[in-house]
Amino acid sequence: MGRAFEFRKARKMKRWSAMAKTFTRIGKDIVMAVKEGGPNPETNSRLRAVIQNAKAANMPKDNVERAIKKASDKDTANFKEVLFEGYAPHGIAILIETATDNNNRTVANIRSYFNKCNGTMGTQGSVEFMFDHTCNFRIPAEGQDVEELELEMIDFGVEEIFADEDGILMYAPFESFGAIQKELENRNMEILSSGFERIPQITKELTPDQVADVEKLLEKIEEDDDVMNVYHTMVEL
Repeated sequence: MGRAFEFRKARKMKRWSAMAKTFTRIGKDIVMAVKEGGPNPETNSRLRAVIQNAKAANMPKDNVERAIKKASDKDTANFKEVLFEGYAPHGIAILIETATDNNNRTVANIRSYFNKCNGTMGTQGSVEFMFDHTCNFRIPAEGQDVEELELEMIDFGVEEIFADEDGILMYAPFESFGAIQKELENRNMEILSSGFERIPQITKELTPDQVADVEKLLEKIEEDDDVMNVYHTMVEL
């Protein structure tokens, strides 16, 4: 098993368990997908992927359809994806993905969290290079041979594949998302969910007291409505 497997195993037990937060994130994804490629999922591959994720999160179909309709309204503000970088106490690098309709508000909020928790907000590119930007797809395990599937999907960019209790998960570089999505759809394979993650190239182990310092900052960041994902280089306990 590789780094993607270990990252997923550690992260799975962690955050984003709150259903309301998950639905908010998916709602923003729908708006961005519709603004980018229109409201028809058959011709908008990004929207198809978001709808799959909504289904995996048990988001009601009515909620999804309502979000698509709202996103189609010209008066609905679009969200801009903005990346923030910085350091928590004890040298832990933090990468924050946000989706915001008011960048000034988001910048001020993120900076305040770092300042209040003895962290340092960094400049663009200061820690991003420490993380590999990956994409992932989850498909049902039934009827699949993982080793055979891995050999078949290598040509489309898949670098790591493994099975768990929820199905088969594939990891690939960020740039391979479109090719893999197209191939899975061509094979009529059900895509349970898909998405993007940033996997730290190296991690740092801290003492319990030091972990508490970092967790304090992470919790403040993750509670912000504009924040979509938070990644860091701390070893998960």
